[in-house]
Amino acid sequence: MKKITLKEMADACMGSLVCADEDTVVTGGVVDSRQLEKGNLFFAILGEKVDGHKFAGQVIENGAAAAVIEHEVEGVTEGIIKVESTGKALLSAAGCYRNGFDIPVIGITGSVGKTSTKEMIASVLGEKFNVLKTEGNFNNEIGMPLTLFKVRESHEAAVVEMGINHFGEMDRMAAVARPDMFVITNIGDCHLEFLGDRDGVLAAKTEGLDYMADGAPLILNGDDEKLVSLKGNQRFKVLFYSLENKDAAAYASDIVTNGEEGSDFTLHIADKEVRVHVPVAGRHMVANALAAALVGNEMGMDIDAIKSGIEKVKTISGRSNFIKKGGVTIIDDCYNANPNSMKASLEVLSNCTGRRIAVLGDMGELGEGERALHYEVGEYLATLGLDAVFFSGSLAEEISRGAGDNGAENLFYIKEKETMSDILCHYIKPGDTVLVKASHFMQFDSLINDLINSLE
Repeated sequence: MKKITLKEMADACMGSLVCADEDTVVTGGVVDSRQLEKGNLFFAILGEKVDGHKFAGQVIENGAAAAVIEHEVEGVTEGIIKVESTGKALLSAAGCYRNGFDIPVIGITGSVGKTSTKEMIASVLGEKFNVLKTEGNFNNEIGMPLTLFKVRESHEAAVVEMGINHFGEMDRMAAVARPDMFVITNIGDCHLEFLGDRDGVLAAKTEGLDYMADGAPLILNGDDEKLVSLKGNQRFKVLFYSLENKDAAAYASDIVTNGEEGSDFTLHIADKEVRVHVPVAGRHMVANALAAALVGNEMGMDIDAIKSGIEKVKTISGRSNFIKKGGVTIIDDCYNANPNSMKASLEVLSNCTGRRIAVLGDMGELGEGERALHYEVGEYLATLGLDAVFFSGSLAEEISRGAGDNGAENLFYIKEKETMSDILCHYIKPGDTVLVKASHFMQFDSLINDLINSLE
């Protein structure tokens, strides 16, 4: 791993180095002063609640290589890189840091399943390599470069998640990460407010391909018709995975879903097959396992090591995380939502035991067709035979209407989220399985906390 100096970082950021040793070696980068390690750059990001500039003096005293700032800070006159934009500087500096290491970077994007696929890939690669992975959902233009800054000498691979909702974002992130391998999980109805339609989503998600080398593996969901349209691309080694197509590079057969216990399937890859258990609920997790299998295969892993990695995967909070309390199972899936992920989560619930209860809220950033897309989720919900569904949010009312128009029963629309919390705490009883699902802005995590507290 090449050592990157403060001067190289300042040049990359097009910044001015003020009263600092230009030969100082930079050991990483942070935006949170509490996470600072000696030799890190500190980027003073102007956030919604906190201006990082107020910590510039503190981090310099605590061993930062320098504080990257946009404007003067009272009492701070040395150890500074002055830039026009700390946000842009963070990306540029991470790109410079990326140039200093030579390990494979696996980029992951898609409308649904990015984080769970990232966890699956990291689990598989972890059977053979020391892997750095994106923490939680740090997948935007701040989180992604911070992930790259965590690469150390000991790492042998990096699994980097990239999430976008506007054109140009993937281009900027991929220019920094320069993935050696790219995985796209699907192209769904998400961020349509900014991207227009699924063709727009496809265009935005594939902006990053311009920064991949010729012949690099491009791993795609072969059950997504938008991604199948990339089949003729001659620049890359295009590899499809599929739950349905036996001509795919990796496919599943004999899938058996076991509710919250996960699924079992036969993995077919590289002319070999093996029976695999996925310990995370949902048929869609089998698809994520197939993507991970292809990554592992491209990294030279044998099928037994791939199987072992899949079978060790774990979920993270807010992403189909099963919480058991007082005899009740709560499926915490309230980090984000779009029509594809909502349907997938409802399918998971439908395969659970006991009373199956859904608590649903609005899905954001769906553009002009948002009401129709919510209604469509309701139509799907009506086919599942759930025992009860609670709704809150102006758009979630359309899910209720779509479900009711198609014969679903026991639908309860509750306008106020606080009222919903009180009702749920009295309605739910031991043996129930409760899915909580909505876009993050609905703050349904508070409902989960209330439920957990009521069950203590």
